[in-house]
Amino acid sequence: MTSLSGSVALVTGANRGLGRALVDALLERGAKTVYAAVRDPASITDPRVTPVRLDVTDPASVAAAAELAADVTVVINNAGIAGGGSLLGPSLDVARAELETNFFGTVTVTREFAPVLARNGGGAVVNVLSVLSWLALPASGSYSASKAAALSFTNSARAELAEQGTQVLAVHVGYMDTDMTAAIDAPKSSPVGVAGQVLDALEAGRDEVLADELSRQVKSGLSG
Repeated sequence: MTSLSGSVALVTGANRGLGRALVDALLERGAKTVYAAVRDPASITDPRVTPVRLDVTDPASVAAAAELAADVTVVINNAGIAGGGSLLGPSLDVARAELETNFFGTVTVTREFAPVLARNGGGAVVNVLSVLSWLALPASGSYSASKAAALSFTNSARAELAEQGTQVLAVHVGYMDTDMTAAIDAPKSSPVGVAGQVLDALEAGRDEVLADELSRQVKSGLSG
């Protein structure tokens, strides 16, 4: 389990949606420092946090962020994109972009920060995934593939990082009420509510969050 009181957290994609809700929730639970990691630090205007320039698709940027935030105890891989592409469509450009951000970005950040977490006592890594880690829909085949790959990495990282005492938490959620889903007419979870579930799971020492009924139903169907 991970104590959040007095923790030092880094959240990628921290300037909106779930990322911003996680920043607020961490501060409410007593985090000493929250690094808001974004491509454009000027987009962070909250004086309570420390902006960090970080592009998860740029290994040099990630390495620089890990050097700057050398006191981190919690890393939340929240940054992600959804292009809505089919893997059988006319181009694979969307799929490549989603894999670079959602999969390789998560891998790169975790690789760079794992030694930092080890030096600081173990800490935790949180990977924000999706119910589409398990489901594949024609209109979002490339996004599903990127999140399925990220889930596989999360599972292997959990086993690999257990020896250094690092908790690895997978977060599954369907639609959230964020800019990414603004054009979708469907039931949506509140980012604030999901952020609360994530931090509850960290403090309880769990390795998975099923943040909405859809995720719970799908996971139950898989195990059944």
